[in-house]
Amino acid sequence: MARDDNKNNDRKNEKRFSATTPARRFMKLAGMSTSIATRVATNSAKSLFLSEEQKEKERQKMLAKIGSEVAETLGEMKGAVMKVGQIASQVKDLLPEEFAKALEKLQKESPPMPFRVIRKQIIDELGAPPYELFREMDEEPFAAASIGQVHRAVLLDGREVVVKVQYPGVEESIESDLKHLRRILKLAGLLKVEEHVIDEVFNEIRNRLRDELNYQQEAENLRAFRAFHANDGHIVIPDVVDEFTRRRVLTLTRESGDSLETVATSGNYSQELRNEIGRRIFDTFGKQIFVHHAVHCDPHPGNFAFRPDGSIVIYDFGAVKRLTPEDTAIYRGLMSAAYDRDFATLDRKLIELGVRKADGPRPEDSFYNRWLEIFLPAFSHEPFDFGKSRMHFDVVKQARATPLSYLESFQPSARTMLVDRVISGHYWTLMKLGTVSPMRDLTEKYVRA
Repeated sequence: MARDDNKNNDRKNEKRFSATTPARRFMKLAGMSTSIATRVATNSAKSLFLSEEQKEKERQKMLAKIGSEVAETLGEMKGAVMKVGQIASQVKDLLPEEFAKALEKLQKESPPMPFRVIRKQIIDELGAPPYELFREMDEEPFAAASIGQVHRAVLLDGREVVVKVQYPGVEESIESDLKHLRRILKLAGLLKVEEHVIDEVFNEIRNRLRDELNYQQEAENLRAFRAFHANDGHIVIPDVVDEFTRRRVLTLTRESGDSLETVATSGNYSQELRNEIGRRIFDTFGKQIFVHHAVHCDPHPGNFAFRPDGSIVIYDFGAVKRLTPEDTAIYRGLMSAAYDRDFATLDRKLIELGVRKADGPRPEDSFYNRWLEIFLPAFSHEPFDFGKSRMHFDVVKQARATPLSYLESFQPSARTMLVDRVISGHYWTLMKLGTVSPMRDLTEKYVRA
């Protein structure tokens, strides 16, 4: 009976995720473009007879509906467009709030691909079916994401491993997917920044996706980060099983741990331990940015696990942002300027990062000071209670109160986009942990170096 249920689920998911060829993906995205164009045109016609307040309400409703439609379609397609949708939902300054909020559902695990699709990928990449390569392999994945899914297995020599298998057709469809997604966002009037900025952002996403789709590149990343953290006893990174790793299949040693949800709610992790884990997260990513000049940049909670001894297990090194010494020097200068309330230097560093437009009006010191009053408490000598933090609410409130002339002086930056994603993602992790700790000692270790 259970086997029949699995077959039914396989058939349902195979039908749902049938858009794996470039032609099918083109048709699906083209259909979504037509639907959005019709919705935008209808809204524009309707707005001719509305007050400004009513126009804004209708616009917000339209953006929410478009966002839901895009999220549903991308969630069914897997691949590059789903991955970009996930990134977009975390890059709040690139898209309107209503649209980004609708895309947040893409952060959740999606239904898996049928195992027969996964089995074919393994045969194509490793040259033999799973039952010849592994003593056993679970047909049901324990994780399914945008570009691949992960199955538990046991090698013939008895080692427990996980096998990450890429979905078919994902790599071949990158350019087409990105082209269509960009067209859809422009069509809906969602991209309000300059064309060259959009080019830079999409190029950054394209480059990271190409790295992420090459599992042999991810294997290299794993080796590099394992070596970098070799003396950090509290950081655990899976090891690569080379003989079962190819471009679209990655096999790793199985490293278990508790989920963030378990740590936060089970009662098995004391407040002191959660404080220590929070500090270790903060320190680990500071060390990666300022010392390693490369940072694991997918802060999704599913990419981390925790152990009662305070260890942190880090998974999924496909998404890695490499920073130039110039960029890390700018970040160091930016944080130092923030601590010193040196607003002229802070403004200059933001221009160097491409966050503030060089030709835009220079905000007054009081403008920057208001933002520092929001951010700096989390980086101070005093213990900060992340569990009770309202920083994210204060950010929204301050953004809404910012004069339009100042807002137009700022723009998304491809240089900071993924680092911003790391920082904001781990802010939410520390909130979930309920970490209470001062962080300035950890910050100054790298910023004042």
